[in-house]
Amino acid sequence: MASGMDSSGFDNLAFDMDEQVDDRLKGKACKTSETDGDRNKPTYCVTDVPPWYLCIFLAIQHYLTAFGGIISIPLILSEGLCLQHDSLTQSQLINNIFFVSGLCTILQVIFGVRLPILQGGTFALVTPAMALLSMPDWECPAWTKNASLVNTSSPVFIEVWQTRMRTLQGSIMVASILQVLVGFSGLIGFLMRFIGPLTIAPTVSLIGLSLYDSAGVKAGSHWGISAMTTVLIILFSQYLRRIPIPVPAYDKIKKLRVSKFFLFQIMPILLGIAVSWLVCYLLTIYDVLPSDPDEYGYLARTDVKGNVVSEASWFTFTYPGKWGLPTVSLAGVVGIIAGIICSMAESVGDYHACARLSGAPPPPKHAINRGIGVEGVGSLLAGAFGTGNGTTSFSENVAALGITRVGSRTVILLSGFVMILMGILGKIGAIFTTIPTPVIGGMFMIMFGVIGAAGISNLQSTDMNSSRNIFIFGFSMFSALVIPNWIMKNPTFLDTGVKEVDQVLQILLTTHMFVGGFLGFFLDNTIPGTKRERGLLAWENVYLQDSSSSLETDEVYDLPFGITSHLQSKSWARYIPFCPHKGHRSQSEDNHVSQSPGSEYSTRI
Repeated sequence: MASGMDSSGFDNLAFDMDEQVDDRLKGKACKTSETDGDRNKPTYCVTDVPPWYLCIFLAIQHYLTAFGGIISIPLILSEGLCLQHDSLTQSQLINNIFFVSGLCTILQVIFGVRLPILQGGTFALVTPAMALLSMPDWECPAWTKNASLVNTSSPVFIEVWQTRMRTLQGSIMVASILQVLVGFSGLIGFLMRFIGPLTIAPTVSLIGLSLYDSAGVKAGSHWGISAMTTVLIILFSQYLRRIPIPVPAYDKIKKLRVSKFFLFQIMPILLGIAVSWLVCYLLTIYDVLPSDPDEYGYLARTDVKGNVVSEASWFTFTYPGKWGLPTVSLAGVVGIIAGIICSMAESVGDYHACARLSGAPPPPKHAINRGIGVEGVGSLLAGAFGTGNGTTSFSENVAALGITRVGSRTVILLSGFVMILMGILGKIGAIFTTIPTPVIGGMFMIMFGVIGAAGISNLQSTDMNSSRNIFIFGFSMFSALVIPNWIMKNPTFLDTGVKEVDQVLQILLTTHMFVGGFLGFFLDNTIPGTKRERGLLAWENVYLQDSSSSLETDEVYDLPFGITSHLQSKSWARYIPFCPHKGHRSQSEDNHVSQSPGSEYSTRI
């Protein structure tokens, strides 16, 4: 999920950095002040390099922060791919998405927007993907839903799920080309002029709300366990997040001492899952949970997945075309494009939020263009490697920058290598697939709810006393719930006589976020309203207030390895939208039109 983070949303630290970091090691490029009392200003700016031990700790922390969102995507897609009873393949999908996320993070930090922003899977592509896989032509055969009838090594079963995966892969790869073109051509700034809070709010909200059925089915497999998971995550993330855990620390100045570590604030989802998982394990070994697959609560057992961990190899290597030669579905491409447009809008907001929190100047046009273009390349790689998803900027990790006050891109670069390592270790992916179903359901209850609320929070910059805005948002949201629901119940209604057209309409009209986003976009740009009323003026004001603690120049966005120095000597470089050139500067009039409202909302998880 891509969601921005306003710096004002952070009111405490995850780690007591003042105790651990020697003042002499603080980034000299950051214009921070020890007397201003602003705890949100970075200790390490984007170009600074923290001590090696701190880099390793923070890199692992970023991996754990992204864990919940990344692992959710293959678990959701497995149902549409007919893999709900094939845990070994599910583990390979988890390894794939971690590997590609790490690879794309490295590309983004080195050649993309060059900010400390981690890349991961996006829920914006989950909805159209599930809409594609739920079409009559792609509905899973009944026998694949029965665990007793599924032979996961059968060529017939393998062809069933790989056919669906290849179609999904091809659709993502073709759609991602649009993102590459929009980014590297510089069109992203033009497109963002027409996308406001009243477009983003229903679009993002419906990403979470449309997944209620998946969350309900998993949570309903054992409401007691799922409720326990939900309560634990709420307890850790909301009630205990200010409670520090004392841990031993050592440095050359203060020697051995005790430092404060805000464990519950850093990884509440992982802790909630781990505790519930342990409880399920204890209930399994003492036979408290039913052993009959037909009895309620059986899916809460930890031995449901059999010997998937022992069967998984220690090392697994992914490569393009692993599931066969990708195929293309026109309906799938159109649906995925709708998701990619939403993802691009959110990512632009994430860039601005990340720049503020890492002490960098507002990103110039060429950096935004490169960032979106590299995200397109990332989605192209994700499709080719067979993750069933694309990549986008991960806003949970933007939040971590504000919490830790460490905005070093070296840390995020190391996080990319950590994710690649986790993607190679086959046992890791297998372990994740053994998480009991109701535990996953409890996690979904939190995550999808937060996504829905995060979308609605974009409206804070608009005038919600305006009957115009209330009408646009209310009509967009309600229509996006009614129309897809009716179309799914009446799949034969769409009959134009051209199968391809029917499939495209089926995908678009059953994708909640497309219906809501399109209606919000159309109405917001056609019904008269002032910039203040629409929330656009508030974005500009917030943007203009963000540069007080940033680096003095935007050289941070220059390309590495001397590429920028070489390009500055070329007169034609100024005509390339993604190339930095001599004399380029960050200008508010160039950037505020590109700022997405995704940077305005925050999540506590």
